[in-house]
Amino acid sequence: MADVVYLHVGAPKTGTTYLQDRLHANIATLARHGVRYPVGPHRDMFPAALDLLDRRWGGQREDVRGQWPALAERVRRTPGTVLVSHEILAGAGAEQAARAMSDLGDAELHVVYSARDIARQVPAEWQELVKHRHERSFRTFVKQVRTAERRDSPLWFWRVQGLPDVLNRWSQGLPPERVHLVTVPHPGAPPDELWHRFCRALGIDPGWAPEDAARSNPSLGIDETALLRELNRRLRKAGLDSASYRHLVRHLVAHETLADRPGMRRVGLPPRLHAWAGEIAEEWVGWVEGSGVDVVGDLADLRPVLPEPGSWQKADRPRPQRMVDAALDALVAVVAEAAARPAVQAAPPPLLDRATRRLRGQ
Repeated sequence: MADVVYLHVGAPKTGTTYLQDRLHANIATLARHGVRYPVGPHRDMFPAALDLLDRRWGGQREDVRGQWPALAERVRRTPGTVLVSHEILAGAGAEQAARAMSDLGDAELHVVYSARDIARQVPAEWQELVKHRHERSFRTFVKQVRTAERRDSPLWFWRVQGLPDVLNRWSQGLPPERVHLVTVPHPGAPPDELWHRFCRALGIDPGWAPEDAARSNPSLGIDETALLRELNRRLRKAGLDSASYRHLVRHLVAHETLADRPGMRRVGLPPRLHAWAGEIAEEWVGWVEGSGVDVVGDLADLRPVLPEPGSWQKADRPRPQRMVDAALDALVAVVAEAAARPAVQAAPPPLLDRATRRLRGQ
């Protein structure tokens, strides 16, 4: 059975995809050092995390039933040090967190939470929503975040990004030295700094995982996000199913095409709201200092950095020509994907035919 379990519960948009992919890429070498990452038949632990949270998540709920008990069983019977990681675990309620910790057995349990300054998290989470078929503007999203209750919040943003609230839910019954906060460094830090901090929290040597990650969860630019919002509107009318959206839009269009475009104009929190973000940062720093939890990194990383004067641009004002260029790049990617598939019959597929008629208002 496991001797020590490290439960990495998020937060989303703190480099978690990179960290998980690096763990997966080095499963064999880590195991030789007594460190195990028991993902099972999946690449990551998303199915198990979603099962624990019991959320619909784009129609995937039924597909993941039983995945959390299966993961917990693998953890209990795996010797040595075991790593469990997925960012949506941050959204678990107190009862779900207590169940998770109980299900993982009698091993020494540690909770790890990675956090980034709120001024970077607001734009990042908005873009993530757009990549999950949402259509709301950045201005509307920011207003929702600012006006929502932050403690025990029904808003997903605060459920996963509210540092004190998440750690209060996940640290039940644990001594503070077994609760580890990893701060995400500001831009300009060495490329491996987050990985090194994560390894320090886990008590492992970074050199035990020499192969770098191949995946990340990249952000989009202002114009690319605007294109995706408009595409979401039209695909909703066309009736595209969730599975096709995940493959064609989120992965192929957003991650593999739009995120790699040169010269993207970055989405940022309006400068007038940095004082608000700074107040939240000071609340978090004060809470952490009073809690006694183990801090890996620098608490100053939780404080937002003002953008250079004149560099900020409104996220809801895309440039039409840049949107057209982005749309053409996306179209090239989709056409190339279609060309790589087996030949399509002369008659259009039912979904394509139905979607075309809907878009034409027929």
